[in-house]
Amino acid sequence: MSDLSCDGFLNGRLRVAQPRRGFRSGADAVMLAAACPTVAGQAVLELGCGAGVASLCLGWRVPGLRLAGLEWQADYADLARRNAAANGIAMEVLTGDVARPPAELRAQVFDHVIANPPYFLGGTAAPDGGRAMARREDTPLAAWIDAGLRRLRPGGVVTLIQRADRLDVILAALGARAGSVAILPVAGRAGRDAGRVIVQATKGARGPLRLLATFVMHREPAHAGDREDLTEAAAAVLRNGSPLVPLFAKVS
Repeated sequence: MSDLSCDGFLNGRLRVAQPRRGFRSGADAVMLAAACPTVAGQAVLELGCGAGVASLCLGWRVPGLRLAGLEWQADYADLARRNAAANGIAMEVLTGDVARPPAELRAQVFDHVIANPPYFLGGTAAPDGGRAMARREDTPLAAWIDAGLRRLRPGGVVTLIQRADRLDVILAALGARAGSVAILPVAGRAGRDAGRVIVQATKGARGPLRLLATFVMHREPAHAGDREDLTEAAAAVLRNGSPLVPLFAKVS
């Protein structure tokens, strides 16, 4: 893969190579990593890891993890391996299909699975093939969730970020296999509908669903041009690597 940019994440704490014209990870990957409630010594699998941004943000925040990624596109998988090495974070990256994972991955179980599945349902492909594959749903969202649950140990946690209008599909796919579901709506600005949801569920749990308070990304009511207007909470996550985990914790 040629024509790469070197992008800073977490205020430059991570330097990640990404294609200039292909799919490029951004805030969603950082938010996904921030929501994963893992601790040192646990094993975490990212489905569709792309260039590795979410896993590397997680590995930076929680040293001592066993990180693994599955990526369909071989050039992105290779890029994820290179990015992990460049940032000094150990990560095993396998190439394969989420719906038909390689035997090497099927032999493993994990404490956590994270994923940022494609957002768009078919339609016109982007001019860049890699971007189109990363953003267009060729493997159904339910298959991503099934694959994640299969790789989790009992009591393991799956964390997804997805468009808010796909929440019904996510909940149906989780079904009776995972419970204690917590949903964090993410809105671009106060007073606007949530465009994203971060959904977290525990395999085999039976606890009730919880709808959390909306997380707002920007302070201003409208786009502020080139001036950054992240809320204090969003800046803490995107710039300083602060976790979203406390938002998912149950209040007794």
